[in-house]
This record gives sequence, C-alpha cells and structure tokens, in this order.
Amino acid sequence: MSSQPVPVTIGSAPPPPRTVPDPDPRRGSPLVDTFGRVHRDLRISLTDRCSLRCTYCMPEQGMEWLARSSILSVDEIVRVARICAEAGISTFRLTGGEPLLRRDIVQVVSELAALRTPDGKPVQVAMTTNGIGLDKVITALADAGLARLNISLDTVQPERFAELTRRNRFKDVMAGIEAASRSGLRPLKLNAVAMRGVNDDELVDLVEFALSMQAQMRFIEQMPLDAGHTWDRKQMVTREEILAALGKRWELHPVPGRGGAPAEKFRLDDTDSHVGVIASVTAPFCGACDRLRLTADGQLRNCLFSTDEYDLIPVVRAEDPELNTDERIDAVLRACIDAKKAGHGINDPGFLQPARGMNAIGG
Repeated sequence: MSSQPVPVTIGSAPPPPRTVPDPDPRRGSPLVDTFGRVHRDLRISLTDRCSLRCTYCMPEQGMEWLARSSILSVDEIVRVARICAEAGISTFRLTGGEPLLRRDIVQVVSELAALRTPDGKPVQVAMTTNGIGLDKVITALADAGLARLNISLDTVQPERFAELTRRNRFKDVMAGIEAASRSGLRPLKLNAVAMRGVNDDELVDLVEFALSMQAQMRFIEQMPLDAGHTWDRKQMVTREEILAALGKRWELHPVPGRGGAPAEKFRLDDTDSHVGVIASVTAPFCGACDRLRLTADGQLRNCLFSTDEYDLIPVVRAEDPELNTDERIDAVLRACIDAKKAGHGINDPGFLQPARGMNAIGG
C-alpha cells in the first residue's frame, strides 16, 4: 500500500493503518520546514531502558519497556541516519534511556561517524549519558569517532543522588565523569535539571564541580516529560532564578551567536569558562529549532513535545523491495518535517503532555 504517511497520535485508539509513502520529489534537498527552519540535528534514542530511576523522569517500578523486537538494529539506525545525512543532517546525538546499555554502542558510533554530508564533510557524533560504565568504554568510543559528550548530573551530594535517582550509583557516575575529563572529548558538558527544594541549593556547587572537571555546566528547566505525568510547574526553577543564584557568585556575560543551540551561554567573570541555561519553558527557543528525533522503535518526531509520530517501521521492515527503499524513508522524513509546528506550546492553555516519557522519546 503506497500513500502519504499518516502521523500516529500516541495514546489514540484505534491507531491509523500503517502506510508506506510515495517517494518525495524533494529528495536530496535540505530539510526545511514550513517556517523556513533548516534541520541539521538528529537525536537518536538507542533504548528506552535506563540504569537509574530519576524521580522527575520515571517511576521506580511498573515501567512498560519497548519490546526488544521493536528496537531498531544497528543497520536500520545507520540506514536512516545515512538518508538524513544525504539531506544535510550533520550532527547525530545518541540518547536513551541510557545509550551505554546498548552492547553494540561502539559499533553504532563507528558506523555513524563514517557518514558524510552532501559536501563531503564528516558528520559529528555526540552522546548524552548518565555516565555509568563510561569509564570502561570511553577510549573505544573516542577511537570509533565519538566527538562530544553530555553527562547528566543533578547533584554532587552522594546521599541526595541516591534519593533522586533511587539507585546507589554515585561512584559509578563520578568514575565516568572523571574518565571523560581525562579524555580528549571537548567540549565536555554536564547537565542538571534544576528542581525546587531538591537541588536548587547547590547550583553554584555544581558549576564549581564542572569547572574542576574541565567541563561546562548546563542547567535545564524541568519540563513536562516524566513518564508518570507528575510535572508541577511550581516545582520548576526558572531561568531567571538560576541566573540570579549564579550571579551571586560570578559576573555573567551573555555569549552571542547562539544559533539553533538549546542553551544560552554565559561567560563567568573574565575567564574562558562558561555556564549554559536551557529554558524550554520560560524562554522557548523554538524559532531556531533545527532538531528531529528518532525513537528506539523507529518513530520520527519533529518536536520533543509532539503528540504525533511518523512511523518508519512499515518502510524499513517491508518485505516488498519496491516499498523498502531509501526514497520512501526520505519521504517519511520530509512528511514529519512538513508537519512541524511553530512551537511546542507548553505555555498554551490547551497543551497536552506527550504520552511517552523522556526515556522513551530520547533527549
């Protein structure tokens, strides 16, 4: 069956029939949405599973994981990524869940790093991780072509870490961060979700720790992406509050030239050190968004907060060779781009939280 791809609204019943789209005549051209945004970044979730159970992300028990048979293989991931690279995607960020739980993670990095954009330049492969087990594979990842690392760290207090993540893995995370600091992967970034009454008293401590690791600290406003749908706007520490707390310790100088980056950067005093703030809720940056997301089970998403997904499985696993083609994968990609909205709408009265949690969407 060949037709236009139909977006699947997560949580709807019954879902529309899976379809295989006709090829799009724009294949080979840049991925530009109806608002003129050129897309250059693909976030690839490798798994929905995680070695932690952070309170703001998922419940401690009772999670329904994706079936292993539904998870994209290395060949499927690299095929989709290659077609994206041919359309101008130049950065691939591996996420999860926890991407290091994939036993084939080094192979994924190696094959992605071999891709080229239409001008012949190599793509850049980055990863967001909680750091557990990183010390054991970081050399292999760097040799395979990994260029950059973001490591999640919400607290530098071991007891608070155990309470927040519901796992006693603080030493493992520290080992991963220290290994990353010793590596040549730069810039190295540490990410923290700022939460009222949880870690808002150690924002300065987190920055100072990052500086000691030759890393850049980035604070993220808590977003409605938890699997349990317990997000409370009142618990969110805002951009202004974060900057006010840091401003008591350092003079913050805004860094121009943000482009499509999610974080605003600020230089600390008269140094070369920086801190970043990702204010998706109070200061959305949707107008410059250049990102797409691919879930571990083969769904394309044009926004972190989208309630619609575009299913690649009917194409990449079609038994009919006339349907399982690169041209039809490209068509799904462009349909997803065409449907992208001007913004995520978090602050709109009718905003609906995505049915999937962050662990299943990918960061």
